[in-house]
Amino acid sequence: MIALFLRQHRSWLLLLVVMQLLTNMLLFVDEGIHRVSLTYFNAVWLFVVLIFCAVRLSIDKRKMHTYEQLKNNYYETIEENYKEQLQMLLAEKRQQHLQLLEKHDELLAWVHEMKAPLTAMQLLHDKISEPQLQERMQHEWLRLHLLLDQQLHATRLVNIEQDNRMERVKLREVVVKEVQQLRSWFFEKQIELDLDNLEEEVISDAKWLGFIVRQLLTNALKYSDCGQQIRIYTTLHDGCITLHVEDRGVGIAAEDLPRVFRKSYTGTLGREKSAATGMGLYLVKQVADALHLHVSITSEVANGTTVHVQFTNEDTYMKTFSK
Repeated sequence: MIALFLRQHRSWLLLLVVMQLLTNMLLFVDEGIHRVSLTYFNAVWLFVVLIFCAVRLSIDKRKMHTYEQLKNNYYETIEENYKEQLQMLLAEKRQQHLQLLEKHDELLAWVHEMKAPLTAMQLLHDKISEPQLQERMQHEWLRLHLLLDQQLHATRLVNIEQDNRMERVKLREVVVKEVQQLRSWFFEKQIELDLDNLEEEVISDAKWLGFIVRQLLTNALKYSDCGQQIRIYTTLHDGCITLHVEDRGVGIAAEDLPRVFRKSYTGTLGREKSAATGMGLYLVKQVADALHLHVSITSEVANGTTVHVQFTNEDTYMKTFSK
C-alpha cells in the first residue's frame, strides 16, 4: 500500500525534494541571504511550482480532456468512469453467457436429434442379409455413434461438477461395458484383448469414467494394426490404484508426448494419417482433472502406447471432498 502511494504521488514528492534542495542550496551559496526579503524566497518557490504545474498539465492534458466538462474532481471522475465501464463489461459478460447457454442447449438438442437416424440405421443394419455389407455398415454406424458420443460429452463437460455422482465403482464392470460397445471393431481388426487384475473398486463417477475408458479404447483400436493386442490392467502403488490401457500400435513420437493432451493436437508419424481430431485425449484430460484423476502417457514409436489413469487414494479423496 505504501509503495503504491509513493508511485501514485511520486511527481509531487519529487517537487518537495527539489524545493528542499533548492532552499538548502540558496542558504549555502548566498552569504547575504539574511538580508534578502521574503519576497525573494516566495518568487523562487512560485517560479518552480509554476514550471512543475506546467509540465504536469502537458502530461495530463489528454487524460483530463475527457473529464473537463464534469464537476467532480479528477480522481472521483476516473473512479466513476471505471465503475461505469465495469458495469458495461459485466452486462456484456452476462449476455455472452446467456448466448453460450443457448448454443449449448441447441447443440445438446442436435446431438439427441441425431440419435434417431442412428437408431434407424441400426434397425436397417439388422435386416441386411449380406455379411460383408452388414459388417461395413456396422463399422460406419459405430464411427458416427462414437463421434456423436464424444460431442455430447464435450458439450456436457462444462457442467461436469453438477453432472456427476461419486461412488464406489467396479473397474471390471466399467471396462467390460465399454469393450462390448466396441466389440464389432475388435472383431473387424481381430484385436486380442487381455483383461488382467480388474477386480479393484475405486471412488469415481461410473458414467464419466466409462467415457474415459471408451476414448482410450477408441485410440488404442484406431492406432493398432490387425491382429495386435490391447491389454487393460491395474496396479497398486502407495495405496493408489492405476488403470493401464496398453496397445502395440504405431506409438507416439517423443517430441509429441508433452502436447498430446492439448486441444486439437493430432501429432506426427502415423497419427496424422488417420482421421484424428485431436479431441479424444484432450477430453480425457479435462474429465480426469474434474474427477481428480491423474492421467499420463508412456509411448515408443512402433512399439505402442500405454495410458495410465491413477485414482486418488481413498483417504486423500475423503479429506479433499470433506472440506
